[in-house]
Amino acid sequence: MFWPEGETETTMLDTILSALLPMVVTFLLGYMAAWRHDFGSKDASTLNRMVLRYAVPLALFAGTVMTSRAVLGQDVPLIITLCVAIIGFYCVVFLISRFIFRMQMSTSALAALTASAPAVPFVGPAVLGDLLGRLSAIPIAAASLVINLTVVPITILLLSLDSTERGQQNNTPARGEQENSSSSPRSNAAIFAGKIAETLKEPMVWAPILAFIVVLSGFSIPQLFVHSLSLLGHASGGVALFACGIVLASGKIKVNRNVLLFVFLKNTMQPALVLGGLRWIGYGNPVVSEAVLTTAIPTMPIVIMFALRYGIAQDEAASSVFLSIMGSLVTMGIFIALTH
Repeated sequence: MFWPEGETETTMLDTILSALLPMVVTFLLGYMAAWRHDFGSKDASTLNRMVLRYAVPLALFAGTVMTSRAVLGQDVPLIITLCVAIIGFYCVVFLISRFIFRMQMSTSALAALTASAPAVPFVGPAVLGDLLGRLSAIPIAAASLVINLTVVPITILLLSLDSTERGQQNNTPARGEQENSSSSPRSNAAIFAGKIAETLKEPMVWAPILAFIVVLSGFSIPQLFVHSLSLLGHASGGVALFACGIVLASGKIKVNRNVLLFVFLKNTMQPALVLGGLRWIGYGNPVVSEAVLTTAIPTMPIVIMFALRYGIAQDEAASSVFLSIMGSLVTMGIFIALTH
């Protein structure tokens, strides 16, 4: 039994509701604010810039640097499971979206991030902290590191490359296509190298990498400094969800096949595969409960931030985040029962 001592299943369900309902309420507050014309789509872009350039990088740095090497080395099977579940699922969904559904590279990257990355850096401590107690430190740290060091930078790179490619296609005259094609390998390599450099300059990329280096070096940063960075970082999840509500009010909720599919993959298929895979290998609790409940957390609100920044599938991204959060009120309860 992995629940904290003295807790019942009913109490745990109450806990998950109390952790996820604030996300729903914040989302709806943004929707209401836009409906009352207190905020508009331009304000959402401003909030988006603040979140991506300041709030999230600070939250990622503070959250990562407070993780010790000892914590990361305590549960290797759990860390490996989360790496496979997040990175592997991202790659599979991206390939399916790109080559089967014939989506653009940028849209495929957003779809893969939606389906594979739980909002652990935003709501992990609130959700898993109450569910798993002291055991939550390892899955929160491991999942946050995997997401921040792999799928988020890859998504930024793919979005940047696709935006450059679309810009070149719009600006290149048809009569010059033959001349441009002869030098395309060298120019494409230069563009790719340039985009990698630009990606590494993004605060969302270099901040967790720098923090990870600090953790591996064993260097200790004063807690006072870390808490100072966390003040704005704590606002990242709330502001991102508020901006999601604004975007959704500016457009409309799109409940189409793709949106439902990617929400299903995130909320149900990913944790179900983790549960089945670990049970098949022979693992039990607490590894199973930690891995399954971590991947059962709804998708990251940063998906809509990327959609806003690059002007890609904004309505679909906001709808996916909203439906994932709403659906998780049911799906997380189911996976709690399955891992009890």
